[in-house]
Amino acid sequence: MTIIVGLGNPGKKYEQTRHNAGFLALDMLARHWQCDEWRQDKKSGSLLAECARPGLKQPILLVKPQTFMNNSGATIKSLAMFYKLQSANFTVIHDDIDIPLGEVKVSQGSGSAGHKGVESIIQHLGTKEFTRMRVGILPESGKPENVEQFVLKDFTKKELPLLEEALRRCADLLNL
Repeated sequence: MTIIVGLGNPGKKYEQTRHNAGFLALDMLARHWQCDEWRQDKKSGSLLAECARPGLKQPILLVKPQTFMNNSGATIKSLAMFYKLQSANFTVIHDDIDIPLGEVKVSQGSGSAGHKGVESIIQHLGTKEFTRMRVGILPESGKPENVEQFVLKDFTKKELPLLEEALRRCADLLNL
Protein backbone atom coordinates (compact mmCIF):
# COMPACT_ATOMS: atom_id res chain seq x y z
CA MET A 1 0.00 0.00 0.00
CA THR A 2 1.10 3.52 -0.76
CA ILE A 3 -0.04 6.40 1.38
CA ILE A 4 -0.05 9.89 -0.12
CA VAL A 5 -0.40 12.66 2.44
CA GLY A 6 -1.35 16.18 1.46
CA LEU A 7 -0.47 18.82 4.01
CA GLY A 8 -2.79 21.71 4.72
CA ASN A 9 -5.09 23.23 7.28
CA PRO A 10 -8.68 22.05 7.74
CA GLY A 11 -11.67 24.32 7.36
CA LYS A 12 -13.35 26.48 4.76
CA LYS A 13 -11.21 29.48 5.73
CA TYR A 14 -8.05 27.78 4.44
CA GLU A 15 -9.37 25.83 1.41
CA GLN A 16 -7.75 27.90 -1.33
CA THR A 17 -4.67 29.13 0.53
CA ARG A 18 -1.10 28.56 -0.59
CA HIS A 19 -0.41 26.50 2.54
CA ASN A 20 -3.10 24.06 1.37
CA ALA A 21 -1.30 23.10 -1.84
CA GLY A 22 -1.06 19.53 -0.49
CA PHE A 23 -4.83 19.28 0.08
CA LEU A 24 -5.49 20.78 -3.37
CA ALA A 25 -3.17 18.20 -4.95
CA LEU A 26 -5.04 15.35 -3.24
CA ASP A 27 -8.40 16.68 -4.41
CA MET A 28 -7.10 16.62 -7.98
CA LEU A 29 -5.63 13.12 -7.55
CA ALA A 30 -8.90 11.81 -6.07
CA ARG A 31 -10.79 13.04 -9.14
CA HIS A 32 -8.11 11.81 -11.57
CA TRP A 33 -7.94 8.33 -10.03
CA GLN A 34 -11.68 8.09 -9.34
CA CYS A 35 -11.14 7.40 -5.65
CA ASP A 36 -13.81 6.72 -3.07
CA GLU A 37 -15.46 9.68 -1.34
CA TRP A 38 -13.50 11.33 1.48
CA ARG A 39 -14.36 9.86 4.86
CA GLN A 40 -13.48 11.01 8.37
CA ASP A 41 -11.14 8.69 10.29
CA LYS A 42 -11.31 9.60 13.96
CA LYS A 43 -8.42 7.32 14.99
CA SER A 44 -5.89 9.08 12.79
CA GLY A 45 -7.57 12.49 12.85
CA SER A 46 -7.73 12.69 9.08
CA LEU A 47 -9.86 12.54 5.97
CA LEU A 48 -9.16 9.43 3.89
CA ALA A 49 -9.95 8.42 0.32
CA GLU A 50 -9.13 4.93 -0.96
CA CYS A 51 -8.06 4.41 -4.55
CA ALA A 52 -8.08 0.85 -5.87
CA ARG A 53 -9.30 1.18 -9.45
CA PRO A 54 -7.91 -1.08 -12.20
CA GLY A 55 -4.63 0.17 -13.61
CA LEU A 56 -3.12 1.25 -10.30
CA LYS A 57 -0.11 -0.89 -9.37
CA GLN A 58 -1.18 -1.10 -5.73
CA PRO A 59 -3.88 0.25 -3.42
CA ILE A 60 -3.42 3.92 -2.59
CA LEU A 61 -4.70 5.78 0.43
CA LEU A 62 -4.98 9.57 0.18
CA VAL A 63 -4.73 11.35 3.53
CA LYS A 64 -5.60 14.90 4.60
CA PRO A 65 -4.60 15.38 8.26
CA GLN A 66 -7.20 17.42 10.11
CA THR A 67 -4.81 18.37 12.89
CA PHE A 68 -3.58 21.61 11.29
CA MET A 69 -0.28 21.80 9.48
CA ASN A 70 2.13 21.96 12.41
CA ASN A 71 0.76 18.76 14.00
CA SER A 72 0.58 16.58 10.88
CA GLY A 73 3.10 14.09 12.23
CA ALA A 74 0.67 12.61 14.76
CA THR A 75 -1.65 11.55 11.92
CA ILE A 76 1.19 10.02 9.91
CA LYS A 77 2.53 8.08 12.88
CA SER A 78 -0.96 6.76 13.67
CA LEU A 79 -1.41 5.51 10.08
CA ALA A 80 2.08 3.99 9.97
CA MET A 81 1.34 2.01 13.13
CA PHE A 82 -2.18 0.96 12.05
CA TYR A 83 -1.13 -0.25 8.59
CA LYS A 84 2.28 -1.49 9.82
CA LEU A 85 4.09 0.56 7.19
CA GLN A 86 7.60 1.92 6.98
CA SER A 87 8.25 5.59 6.29
CA ALA A 88 9.27 4.67 2.72
CA ASN A 89 5.58 3.91 1.99
CA PHE A 90 4.66 7.57 2.49
CA THR A 91 4.71 10.40 -0.02
CA VAL A 92 4.04 13.83 1.46
CA ILE A 93 2.84 16.64 -0.80
CA HIS A 94 3.23 20.17 0.55
CA ASP A 95 3.79 23.80 -0.36
CA ASP A 96 7.32 25.19 -0.65
CA ILE A 97 8.03 28.93 -0.57
CA ASP A 98 11.56 28.41 -1.97
CA ILE A 99 10.31 26.93 -5.27
CA PRO A 100 8.70 29.12 -7.95
CA LEU A 101 4.95 28.82 -8.39
CA GLY A 102 4.16 26.20 -11.03
CA GLU A 103 7.17 24.01 -10.32
CA VAL A 104 7.25 20.71 -8.42
CA LYS A 105 10.31 19.04 -6.96
CA VAL A 106 10.59 15.55 -5.52
CA SER A 107 13.08 14.66 -2.83
CA GLN A 108 13.70 11.74 -0.54
CA GLY A 109 15.32 11.67 2.86
CA SER A 110 15.75 15.43 3.07
CA GLY A 111 15.24 17.69 6.07
CA SER A 112 12.27 19.95 6.66
CA ALA A 113 13.92 23.14 5.32
CA GLY A 114 11.89 25.04 7.91
CA HIS A 115 8.50 23.60 6.90
CA LYS A 116 6.75 22.99 10.22
CA GLY A 117 4.37 20.32 8.87
CA VAL A 118 7.29 18.30 7.50
CA GLU A 119 9.22 18.85 10.73
CA SER A 120 6.28 17.42 12.68
CA ILE A 121 6.30 14.30 10.48
CA ILE A 122 10.07 13.83 10.90
CA GLN A 123 9.74 14.16 14.68
CA HIS A 124 6.83 11.72 14.95
CA LEU A 125 8.28 9.09 12.59
CA GLY A 126 11.80 9.50 13.96
CA THR A 127 13.17 9.60 10.40
CA LYS A 128 13.26 11.75 7.31
CA GLU A 129 13.25 8.72 5.00
CA PHE A 130 10.04 9.39 3.11
CA THR A 131 9.30 10.99 -0.24
CA ARG A 132 8.45 14.68 -0.38
CA MET A 133 6.70 16.28 -3.31
CA ARG A 134 7.16 20.03 -2.94
CA VAL A 135 4.73 22.30 -4.79
CA GLY A 136 6.23 25.72 -5.42
CA ILE A 137 4.34 28.78 -4.22
CA LEU A 138 7.07 31.44 -4.59
CA PRO A 139 5.58 34.43 -6.44
CA GLU A 140 7.31 36.14 -9.38
CA SER A 141 8.02 39.12 -7.13
CA GLY A 142 10.19 36.97 -4.85
CA LYS A 143 9.93 35.77 -1.29
CA PRO A 144 7.61 37.98 0.78
CA GLU A 145 8.81 39.53 4.03
CA ASN A 146 6.15 37.86 6.16
CA VAL A 147 6.05 34.27 4.89
CA GLU A 148 3.66 33.08 7.62
CA GLN A 149 0.99 35.58 6.54
CA PHE A 150 1.64 35.00 2.83
CA VAL A 151 1.08 31.23 2.94
CA LEU A 152 -2.32 31.73 4.58
CA LYS A 153 -3.60 33.92 1.72
CA ASP A 154 -5.61 32.53 -1.19
CA PHE A 155 -4.01 31.99 -4.57
CA THR A 156 -4.80 34.88 -6.91
CA LYS A 157 -6.72 34.35 -10.16
CA LYS A 158 -3.50 35.02 -12.06
CA GLU A 159 -1.69 32.29 -10.07
CA LEU A 160 -4.35 29.58 -10.49
CA PRO A 161 -3.25 28.37 -13.98
CA LEU A 162 0.31 27.84 -12.71
CA LEU A 163 -1.00 26.03 -9.66
CA GLU A 164 -3.20 23.77 -11.82
CA GLU A 165 -0.18 22.94 -13.97
CA ALA A 166 1.84 22.03 -10.89
CA LEU A 167 -0.94 19.83 -9.50
CA ARG A 168 -1.20 17.93 -12.79
CA ARG A 169 2.55 17.45 -12.67
CA CYS A 170 2.19 15.87 -9.21
CA ALA A 171 -0.04 13.15 -10.72
CA ASP A 172 2.45 12.56 -13.54
CA LEU A 173 5.40 12.34 -11.15
CA LEU A 174 3.62 9.83 -8.89
CA ASN A 175 3.26 7.40 -11.81
CA LEU A 176 1.39 4.83 -9.73
